[in-house]
Amino acid sequence: MNRLVLTARKARRALQDLRGYLDFDRHGNDLVRRTDFTHCPRPVLLIYGFLGTRRSFEVIERRLRRDGYCVFSVNLGGLFDAFNTRGIDESAEKVRDKVERLYARYSLGPLSIIGHSKGGLIGRYYVKRLGGDRRVQTLVTLASPHNGSPTAYLGLPLMGALAPSIWQMTPMSPFIRRLKMGPFPEHVRFVSVYSKADRFCPFPAAMLETGSHENLANFELPEVGHHEFLTKKRVYDLIARELAHGEAARRRSTLGVVGASEG
Repeated sequence: MNRLVLTARKARRALQDLRGYLDFDRHGNDLVRRTDFTHCPRPVLLIYGFLGTRRSFEVIERRLRRDGYCVFSVNLGGLFDAFNTRGIDESAEKVRDKVERLYARYSLGPLSIIGHSKGGLIGRYYVKRLGGDRRVQTLVTLASPHNGSPTAYLGLPLMGALAPSIWQMTPMSPFIRRLKMGPFPEHVRFVSVYSKADRFCPFPAAMLETGSHENLANFELPEVGHHEFLTKKRVYDLIARELAHGEAARRRSTLGVVGASEG
């Protein structure tokens, strides 16, 4: 009986995750701008996942704004100019261009990035390959397939011709291998949050190879489905903790530089 109950729970969670991806909203990127970039000391960029839209992050965005963060996202386009299907590298270039335009126009504080699923890979590529480490103090990825995900194989027959990023997210694809080459910038806090209950990014697809890098970390959250990373309170609590960690580390680094210059 216990085994049947466990199986039923897993099936319900898988259906919830699938429903999260199939709940297409072609107007999900049509958001009203609410961010005042003229006063933005704590900017946070949200990068949504495969087939997602900017509205995917509405729960986390609301919580971040409540806690005093300056939150924004980038319309990544894609299928029907709405759903995130473009190549990860191409999407990261759009992120870079938007961020640079904002920093050229406004006096923003150090940037933090939260990326869900494919969005985490976009953030990683931006920081590591496109000079994003000049702007970013913290990168938090939620259920992101840093080693590729076997689930991507299931999407190839249906979406492979329309979505280059599916090929990029297969286990140890040429893209994944290139992205893992070379060290990640040591001054950027890089955190991967994962769950063994995630059916779209199954363990250990989201695990980072931390080695001796003090600013790389993996955190497991039990019993969180792929789409639930965007809504669960305990996921947000971990995000808030890591953003605070990055801000504190930045302040210590700044004080150290000031102290050294005065000495």
